Amino acid sequence: MIFDARPCELGEGPLWHPVREQLFWFDILNRTLHSQSRSWTFADYVSAAGWISADELLVACETGLFRLNLSSGERSPVAKAGTPDTRSNDGRADRQGGFWFGTMGKRAQKGAGAIWRWYRGELRQLFPGITIPNAICFTPDGRAAHFADTATGKVMKVALDAAGWPVGEPEVWLDLERAGLNPDGAVIDAEGRFWNAQWGAGRVACYAPDGAFLSAIETPGAPQSSCPAFGGPDLSTLYVTTALEHMDAKARVRHPASGQLFAFPGAGKGLPEPQVTL
Repeated sequence: MIFDARPCELGEGPLWHPVREQLFWFDILNRTLHSQSRSWTFADYVSAAGWISADELLVACETGLFRLNLSSGERSPVAKAGTPDTRSNDGRADRQGGFWFGTMGKRAQKGAGAIWRWYRGELRQLFPGITIPNAICFTPDGRAAHFADTATGKVMKVALDAAGWPVGEPEVWLDLERAGLNPDGAVIDAEGRFWNAQWGAGRVACYAPDGAFLSAIETPGAPQSSCPAFGGPDLSTLYVTTALEHMDAKARVRHPASGQLFAFPGAGKGLPEPQVTL
């Protein structure tokens, strides 16, 4: 069940690279990108990535986006986003080859963040006024996107045009506020089911395409589940990052698996992460 025991202060952004058949994930607060065999540490916060090629990732960081060469470790800037008071958070490639990512205040200041999209050399701010951007994911047909502001407990849905840009205004698709649940990272599987890590609940909940609750997988010993991703050779393993953030010494003893990376074989059938087109 524990895939990697290296503790992350704030685990995030798991990505199964379909060409390398390798898993990557981040520890935001320790400014580190992990893989099974290697880690890369940076001067600034890093949080999410999409794959450009077998050897390169597009990485969301506190100042925007950069390209990372996995062999040499060389990085080159792509675009700037946010302000000196913000950092990146959740992110994922869309079906059209664009890359969405969120920014948020480094102290989670209310409304300081936004949702952004990079596509074919253009960066646009899509939705401003976000406090904690999360749950960025896309329907299998590429016609709609989801995202959440964890601070509101609401998951939104917005239609996309053929190029992947939003059409119209986002609408509330799943309201978790009344249940006291905090929507964090999310991914959609091959059947269109929405898998959502719920911060503080120690689980990843699965919802039907119409928003109906189906089931949940717990992350025992790690209440701060943060983001899921499907991977493995047949994309049937659900990987889940977790976090130690905000836990005092006693809480870390009570929740010994916190910050570790979980794996749940046979949880469902994922879709390959799309290649980012620069």
